[in-house]
Amino acid sequence: ILPTLSLDGIVYTHIAEGSYDTERFAQFISNLLDHMNPYPGVNSVVVMDNCRIHKSDLVLEMIEE
Repeated sequence: ILPTLSLDGIVYTHIAEGSYDTERFAQFISNLLDHMNPYPGVNSVVVMDNCRIHKSDLVLEMIEE
């Protein structure tokens, strides 16, 4: 299970069997962005830790768009 949390609670959750790789995480981010707003609106900032799959150029490009 991969949840996305905000100050108001859960924004989006994805449940998958197995582990996440860069491709699966990019799909998660793509779906998450449908539930977010442009900066500086509410739910407009994505915070990730230093996990290797978070450092994909594709993920960064999707978030910056």
